[in-house]
Amino acid sequence: MSAQPCIASLAAVVIPVALFVSGCAVGPDYKRPDAPLAERYTPQPLPAQTAEAGGKGGEAQRFVRDLDIPGQWWTLFHSKQLDGLIVQALKANPDVEGAQAALKGAWENVYAQQGAYFPSVDATVNPTRQKISDAVASPLANNSNVFSLHTAQVSVAYAPDVFGGNRRQVESLKAQADWQRFQLEATYLTLTSNVVAGAVGEAAIRGQITATKRIIDIQGQTLDLMQRQYALGQIATADIAAQEAALAQSQAALPPLEKQLAQQRDLLARLVGRFPGDTMTETFELSALQLPQELPLSLPARLVAQRPDIRSAEEQLHAASAEIGVSVANRLPNITLSANVGYTAASIGQLFAPGNGFWTLAANMTQPIFQGGTLLHRQRAAEAAYDQAAAQYRSTVLTAFQNVADTLHAIQSDADALKAAVAAERAAAKSLAIVRSQLELGDVSHLALLNAEQTYQQATINHVQALANRYADTAALFQALGGGWWNRLDVPADGEK
Repeated sequence: MSAQPCIASLAAVVIPVALFVSGCAVGPDYKRPDAPLAERYTPQPLPAQTAEAGGKGGEAQRFVRDLDIPGQWWTLFHSKQLDGLIVQALKANPDVEGAQAALKGAWENVYAQQGAYFPSVDATVNPTRQKISDAVASPLANNSNVFSLHTAQVSVAYAPDVFGGNRRQVESLKAQADWQRFQLEATYLTLTSNVVAGAVGEAAIRGQITATKRIIDIQGQTLDLMQRQYALGQIATADIAAQEAALAQSQAALPPLEKQLAQQRDLLARLVGRFPGDTMTETFELSALQLPQELPLSLPARLVAQRPDIRSAEEQLHAASAEIGVSVANRLPNITLSANVGYTAASIGQLFAPGNGFWTLAANMTQPIFQGGTLLHRQRAAEAAYDQAAAQYRSTVLTAFQNVADTLHAIQSDADALKAAVAAERAAAKSLAIVRSQLELGDVSHLALLNAEQTYQQATINHVQALANRYADTAALFQALGGGWWNRLDVPADGEK
C-alpha cells in the first residue's frame, strides 16, 4: 500500500468520526441565571423629581424609567475640557492598555485550544551515520558494517472529541475571554468615572478656596474698620486681637486646600497617563459644569445585562460550568488515531525509490480504571467551584443593586441638602451684612460679628460641598447603572470578539 492511499484511508476514517461526535458533549449545558424579580431599587417608589434649589446646579432632576444611557455619558455635563481629558485617558492610561492585552491573550488561548479539533501533522527527516558490531549481521545487501540511513516521514495524529472534553475546554476558555472582555469594560467604566469624579473633586476644592478667600477679604475689610474705630477710641484692643485671630484662622485654612488641589491635579495626571510634572492645562470649576436634569432609571431586570461586573461574574460561572464537563470527559475513554508514512534508504538519492516506502496505521483507546480517586475528586472540585461561582454571582448582583439604591438615595438627599445650604448661605450673608452695619454704628459687640462671620464661612463651604455632591453622585448613578458601554460603536455584540 502506498503512502497516498494510507493518508486517504486515515482521512476517510477521521472526518466521519469527527462529524459524528461533534454534537456530543458531556457535563451540564450552561444556562444563564434568571433575572432578579425585584421591581424597584428602593422600598418606596421614587419621586418624579428631586427638590429644586435654584441657580446653577440647583435644577430639579427627573428620574426617567428605562431611559437608555449614552456610550459617552460624561458628555451630559457639557464640559469640553472634561471630554478632552477622558479621550486622553482612554488613549494613554496603562490600566486600559493592560486590560486590552489581557483580552487579546485570552482569545489567543481560545484559538490555541480550538486547534485540537483538527489532526496534527508533523514531517521529519532523519539522516544517520552508524556502525554495527561485527558479531551482528549487516542489514545491507553489501554486508557493510558502516552505513548511512536516511528516513523521511509524515506523521498524522488525531484524537476524536468523542465525549466533548475539548469542546467543553474551548467553551470554558471562551467564557474566560468574555470575562476579560467585561473586565476591560469595567476598567473603561472605572477610568471614565474616576476622571469625572476627579474633575468634580478639583472643582469642589477650587470652590472652597474661592469661598475661603472671600471670607478672608470680608474679615480683612472688617479689621480695617475696627482699626479705625480703635483709633477713635470706640473699641478695645481685645476686639482688634480677636478679629486678627479670626482672620489668621481663615488664612490658615488656605494651605491645606491648596495642598488638596495639588494632589487632585496629580491624581488627574495619573489617570490620563501623565507624570505629575507634566503640564496639564485643563482646569475645572463647578460653574463650568452642567448638571444632567434627566436621570436614567434602568429596570432592575436589565441591570444584570448592563453592569460589567455582573457580566464578568456570569462568565466566570459559565467557565466553571464548562470545567465540570472537562472533568467528566477525563473519566471516559480517550481515543487516538495515528498514521505514519515515509521512506528510508541508505543513500539520499535512493530515498524515494520503489520499495523503500513504509506506513503504519494505529488506533488507541485508553479507559481510566484506577487513579486513586484523582479524577473523581477533580470532578467534585469542579462542581464545588461552580457552586462557588454561583454564590459569587449572586453576591455581585446584590452589591450592584445596593450601589444603585445608595446612589438614588444620595441624589435625593443631595438635592435637599443643596436647597437647605443655599437658604442657609443667603440667611448667613444677610445676617453678616446687618451685623457689620450695626458694628459701624456701635450697636453690637464684636463677638456678634465673629459669630456672624463664622456662620457665613461655614454656610458658604457647605454650599460648595452640597453642590459638588450633586455632580459627583449624578456621575456615580451612571457608573452604577453600567455606563452605557453597550452603546459604544467599538464594542462587539455578545459572542463576538
